[in-house]
Amino acid sequence: MKIKHSLKFFIIFFLVVSFAGCAGGDKKDSDVVTVWHWMSDREDAFEELANRYEKEFHVKVKFELYAPSEAYSQRIKASAQTNTLPDIYGILGEKRDFASFIQSGYVADLSKDMANSENTGLSWKNIFFAKTLAVNEFLPGNEYGVKPGLYGVPLDGTTIQMVVNKKMLRQGGLDPEQLPATWGQFVSDCRVLKEKGLPCFVSGFGEIWMIDALASNYAMNIMGEGKVFKTYEGKVPYTDPGWIQVLSLFKQMADEGLLVEGTVTMVNKTAEQTFANERAVYAFNGSWCVNVYKGMNPRLEYAAMLPPKITDLHPMKIWGGAGGSFVVNNTSPRKEAAVRFLRWLTADEQQATLSTETENLPSNKNSLKSISPILAQFADDMENTTHPNVYPVHEIPAVTEAFDKGIQSILIGEKTPTQVAEEVEKIKEKELRKAKP
Repeated sequence: MKIKHSLKFFIIFFLVVSFAGCAGGDKKDSDVVTVWHWMSDREDAFEELANRYEKEFHVKVKFELYAPSEAYSQRIKASAQTNTLPDIYGILGEKRDFASFIQSGYVADLSKDMANSENTGLSWKNIFFAKTLAVNEFLPGNEYGVKPGLYGVPLDGTTIQMVVNKKMLRQGGLDPEQLPATWGQFVSDCRVLKEKGLPCFVSGFGEIWMIDALASNYAMNIMGEGKVFKTYEGKVPYTDPGWIQVLSLFKQMADEGLLVEGTVTMVNKTAEQTFANERAVYAFNGSWCVNVYKGMNPRLEYAAMLPPKITDLHPMKIWGGAGGSFVVNNTSPRKEAAVRFLRWLTADEQQATLSTETENLPSNKNSLKSISPILAQFADDMENTTHPNVYPVHEIPAVTEAFDKGIQSILIGEKTPTQVAEEVEKIKEKELRKAKP
């Protein structure tokens, strides 16, 4: 019996030691800064920069890729439960997920580091586009109860807007230097293109967050941010004429035949391939598409533009800000070394390297001179960006899902804008009743 007990103890001890040895937070590599990420398109650039850093500062940095993003998120959550997170990592998901990691003690508050100029004359935070910092900041009185501060470092930026194939515009007899600034002009141009047999518009509407992004663009243009946020608070109903107008834009898309066939159920990767193969004149996509299209069709001739506005009463807001961000593990014994590396990684020269090699927008505003002309067009609209992660109030997830799926039903002709608005409002009222004590 003693032998059996000893054997069981040995097996358990062996498994614990083995697991600890596999964990990203391995303490035996005391001088190695470990970074976990999901960005496969940046892997080569990360390795190059890690080697450069080691040669310059004699500190080894080890990047570990876990893709796709779903697998990465699961690994991060599991590692948080076992306290085996690496020195540097990123948190994917909504702001509430970010807040949860902070409140659990796994994210360092970088406010003091961000305010420090480190003898450069410019504080760390001032090198960044303000919009890329916003998603990493928690303001006083935030709904999550997180201590106000900056908790993440933006690695790159992004904007989500429209792209247009300039060659196809010329084929349709339209001037690629006179892009439609209004919705009416856009619809008129699409009619001309259709007459020439040129498909007009594609996007990955099978991924409903893409629908949510475009719909919120128009909601804020038509009603203004204030009224949209009052809707989320339950003070303005979805049956309001402003929301009916937003939904009616999607009905017009369907009625006019503006969408490439299959767009309603299309994932964004397929939509990107459709645009890259010149089977659509316009697409709704993010600045990451520059790298994607380069791989799919290096000769693609296209431009970026804001979604055509409905009105001049309110600005056209687009989703954007930080593309990817890193946080520092607050429990790491290498916390200071991790901060030093991130400060170096986001400096002008390294940001220029990342942008050049990956065709992503730099988060460092001093590195814009190194970016390509098409990427510069996305960067021009950074100040127009917003994002649900920086909203002062958020819609109930069940309501957002009903709204976005309702738009899908409008696009396939199953429901009218009024029907969708009424159904969404009923769900909203039900969710508000459930939330009452």
